[in-house]
Amino acid sequence: MNMGKFTARQRQILMFLLGRKNGVTAAEIAAETSVSVRTVHRELDDMDRSLAGFGILLLRKSGTGIALRALDGGPPEEEQLAKVREELLSGKPADYSGDERKIMLLCDLLETEEPIKMFALAHSLKVTVATVSHDLDELESELNKLGLQLVRRRGYGVEIQGAEIQKRAAIVHAASNELTYSDLVGAPAIHENAGARRLLELIGKSDLLTVAECFWDMNWPWTEELSEGAYTGLLTALSVTVNRLRRGKTVTVAEFQSGAREELEQSLLNQAGDLARHLEKTFAISVTGEETAYIASLFQRAREDSPELAHLDLEVVDIIERLIDLIVERTGIPYQEDRSLRSGLLEHIRPALKRIREGARIRNPLLSAIRKDYEELFATVREAVDELAGDLQVPDEEIGFLVMHFGASAERLHQPGRNLRAILVCSSGLSSSRLLATRLAKEMPQIQVLGNASWYDAARLQEENYDLLISTIDLPLPGDRYVRLSPLLTREDRERLLSHIQQWTLQKRRPPETGEPLQKEGAMARLGTLNATLSEIHSLLQGFGLYELNNEGAGLGEIVTEALELVNGAESASGGKLIADIPAVAERLLERERLATQMIPGTALALFHTRSPYIRARALSLFRLKSPLALDSEGEAKVILLMLAPQELSKESLEVLSEISALLLNSQLVSLLESGTDAEIRNYLAAELLSFFENNG
Repeated sequence: MNMGKFTARQRQILMFLLGRKNGVTAAEIAAETSVSVRTVHRELDDMDRSLAGFGILLLRKSGTGIALRALDGGPPEEEQLAKVREELLSGKPADYSGDERKIMLLCDLLETEEPIKMFALAHSLKVTVATVSHDLDELESELNKLGLQLVRRRGYGVEIQGAEIQKRAAIVHAASNELTYSDLVGAPAIHENAGARRLLELIGKSDLLTVAECFWDMNWPWTEELSEGAYTGLLTALSVTVNRLRRGKTVTVAEFQSGAREELEQSLLNQAGDLARHLEKTFAISVTGEETAYIASLFQRAREDSPELAHLDLEVVDIIERLIDLIVERTGIPYQEDRSLRSGLLEHIRPALKRIREGARIRNPLLSAIRKDYEELFATVREAVDELAGDLQVPDEEIGFLVMHFGASAERLHQPGRNLRAILVCSSGLSSSRLLATRLAKEMPQIQVLGNASWYDAARLQEENYDLLISTIDLPLPGDRYVRLSPLLTREDRERLLSHIQQWTLQKRRPPETGEPLQKEGAMARLGTLNATLSEIHSLLQGFGLYELNNEGAGLGEIVTEALELVNGAESASGGKLIADIPAVAERLLERERLATQMIPGTALALFHTRSPYIRARALSLFRLKSPLALDSEGEAKVILLMLAPQELSKESLEVLSEISALLLNSQLVSLLESGTDAEIRNYLAAELLSFFENNG
């Protein structure tokens, strides 16, 4: 029996059913496949006879749901289901979905330098020329946004025209929308989505982890500060670069004219050169000076895409404050007391807004399960978001992620003791990991979650520093090194986790007498971290400065410059200048204001913050203006909080500064900043940061 007779939608339904041992409802399948319940039932009717040829029964029973079962008298059920899955992954669908076709068209057109005839494209996709033409219409608008032109002429064919840099950007953009972390870094597997398979080939999936090793061999301090999203984007772009160079597709001199090279930091150009030489040796390719400049530009963009000091966007601060208030009002649960919820939402909502506004495709494979397990909370969050969003259309997939944050927060209220040390790795970084952590604490209290790690950190963790590595995605590690679970921790997940603990974890754990030195090493490292964090808090508050600023008749540029000079003067009096280049730092602060207002919504407070290589040490200063300063159409700033830090910043410093920013959600602190004394502000910050230290210790 050939799986090719199933349509793309039917294959999607089968993959969903194969992943669920217990029955699911037609509504859950409909939500997963984005069709109506009626369509699901029609597709199931069409699939019945074909599945019988595999010895599989499509069981539909009221009360238990829809499930796949082996026919009586046939081979064992697990064997039959495994055969179906194998056939499903290796076969070709009778048709491709619209999304699959567009990705395959994009890959075909980017891979060739010659025009392709419409007939040839239609033949390869097994559709009509009219269908291809419609797909190209949709693809054209997306390509235009990326600076590329789709050329279609009768008798000539179809091609994508534009600079090589833009073509690479189009591949990376498609990867960020269509592929998950598991797709990129998990163990090689046949992907059920033909478009994703094609895209992975274009990226150079087989070389991606080797590229990552070359990158980490450089051992640059700034790479530790990259967010997971920025790092993954950079790694994907580097892998695309290697793959394109192998095919003879290079960046030209013209693409780095008009001052583009001069805008790059010399230190980044030097580092790009080091990596280029390493890539040349590893992959037997030639990397030109223009390619080196391009790599440097990737470094610069990745650093800019990583969060600033505070991981803070003032619009996000306002959204979070109002969202939490609305859900507290509707549920009566004191979510406003949960510091972890606020920090998690700060991390999540800014990139979520970016995805929604750009119209990026958003996937949440847990959506149906979240709806089922958190039905009431899902409805509550949806109502609150709809009230806040205005004309912005927020899809259910994003609501599902928010529900995970609030669900984890609700369950965090009762956390018992534990004794097995675990590290969590999750694709969303925060929402799924926090939900999984609280589920584990509630249902398996013997497990102590030490913290979260990104997928690329997980591969470099020292095994002696943890007992369990738990991931919600595939990792580039042997199967015995980690266990993959759902963030919802289903019954099957608990069984899988217990089996992993028995089979691998307990076997690997050393007896207490041999493990004691390693435990002591871990304890010493932890003490070092705690000491660094406490020292950072004490030092930052000791250096806190409160200034009265006479700004009558002065513009924002003059005010910012004077503020920086006051801070520099105070530092000079204590032994050295804080800022090496005041105009450069002032311009960076002003640029941030030009991009978006720095006003805290509903207050007279503005937060100006930045990191720069021209700043010697971190500093926190408050300036009260003699004359209110209009920064946006909704209010005037009477107080400016200035937060400065060097480009290279320790993890402890970043966490403390981020926590101070999160505290700006608290109206009591804002009130103190607007009118409190120096001592009152210091004492309030000291109390809150001490609480932060104790909770994270």
